Amino acid sequence: MSGNKQNTLAVYYYLDDLPGAHIPASRLVTILERLQQGLPLSSYAITYLEHQGLLALHRHASSSSSIDEFRKDAEAEQIKRKQTAEELKRAKEAEQRERETTRKAQIKLAQEKAKAARLALERDPKYIAKVKNQKLRARYDLDQFIEKHCFANLMDILRRIDAGRRLSEKDVLWLSTEGDDYYSDRLRSAYHSIEAEFYAGEFKKNKDPWMAINASSHYRKGSKAGIADKLLSTINIDKKKSPKIKSAFFTTHGGVKRDLGQKDEALSLGEKAHLLMCEDFRPCTLIGAVYMETGRYILGQEWYAKAVERGASERAIDSDLRSIFMRADKASKDEMRAHLLGVDPIRYHWMKNY
Repeated sequence: MSGNKQNTLAVYYYLDDLPGAHIPASRLVTILERLQQGLPLSSYAITYLEHQGLLALHRHASSSSSIDEFRKDAEAEQIKRKQTAEELKRAKEAEQRERETTRKAQIKLAQEKAKAARLALERDPKYIAKVKNQKLRARYDLDQFIEKHCFANLMDILRRIDAGRRLSEKDVLWLSTEGDDYYSDRLRSAYHSIEAEFYAGEFKKNKDPWMAINASSHYRKGSKAGIADKLLSTINIDKKKSPKIKSAFFTTHGGVKRDLGQKDEALSLGEKAHLLMCEDFRPCTLIGAVYMETGRYILGQEWYAKAVERGASERAIDSDLRSIFMRADKASKDEMRAHLLGVDPIRYHWMKNY
């Protein structure tokens, strides 16, 4: 039977409000089709109508009512069914609205409680201090776990650095030894910047070249060689009589030129420093580093050897070499590795890993 015929039957028997009356081959549709064709219904079908509450159709199918009586009773039955369905629908909608209202109220209450808890927490002095400490550590790339016995000392150092105050020698020693794990690049740079500004300020006050030399050393370590170069360029060192201060000045300025990539000037200044203080290892270290950076490895090693003879430690030299190697491009790394491993494969074995 087509859909239109099913719908027509459903309307005819006042059952068009029931979904089952529109489904092809459903039990109810089958019953309606038999009734329409004047065929008798089985006892199971008649019982089914009774169980479904279709009493008008049950009586009509059982020959207990005429067609007119059926139509009157079926229409009244359908009206009542529709009213009941509408009431049930409204009741469900009201229940759903109530559940939604309750849910929203619960969410609002939970949000208010969470907000109150957050505000209380944010007013808690311990929490405020904790947040400040976290932000302070983050500024210096120290988000890792801090050992309990190091925490107070490290935080005191960070607060002073953050306030632009100088560290004591004891603090610097601690950072270089026990607290080395927390001596981050950013903290190290901040420390050297503060020291550089202090010594630069002292130089401006008394024009003592040693203050400019100290400031320049810290500027270099804080990656501010350009500022150091400008500062040192204001000094007429030739007027000074002390070979020691002249040598220190030339060595420091040579290091600055080296950082700026001005290798020839760095070598020239290193040689001047060496002529003035030939027993000082520092000019030798500078010259050795420049030669290594420019690929003249034999000369570089000769000058490093002179530095060791004059008091430089092999550990410091190896640290310098590692720094030079790590900053070099791939071709220079390959050349430097091949040379040093050829000289001493045990001492320079670490180069094999890069």
